[in-house]
Amino acid sequence: MSGIQKSVIIRTVVRIMVPFIQIFALYVIMHGSSGPGGGFQGGVIFGASIILYTMIYGHKEGKKRMSDKLSRILSSSGVAIFALTGILCLVFGGMFLQYGVVPLLPDDPAQVSRLLIDVVEIGIGITVLAVMISLFFDISPPETEEEELVASEEAGQ
Repeated sequence: MSGIQKSVIIRTVVRIMVPFIQIFALYVIMHGSSGPGGGFQGGVIFGASIILYTMIYGHKEGKKRMSDKLSRILSSSGVAIFALTGILCLVFGGMFLQYGVVPLLPDDPAQVSRLLIDVVEIGIGITVLAVMISLFFDISPPETEEEELVASEEAGQ
């Protein structure tokens, strides 16, 4: 059985839904410091949108959206964002992730904390989405080229 969905209706609905799911994921990441959500939850939602796309359109199309190289770059850059934010706090005499000591806005350390928390949440979200997608591609069996060719021809009719 092919992992590529042949139904035109399902393929169309997924193609339309995925961008909205990703926008919601960005919302969850950016509002995680002031409400429910955060980098982990937003990263999972974003990763799930790409996994959904891959489950419907196949590994070949999914890899076009998120290649192994891009996944490695994103996962390491997300960790780097998190670590560099913590190191920035250390450089200015605070503890790791003690945001208020960073003199970006000297008269408003609370605003600096909110800004740097958002930066950390973005780093966490990027790492989670990249690792989640990488794990999905690692544990799921790829389709054969013949199955992908048959499914793409049937979807085009």
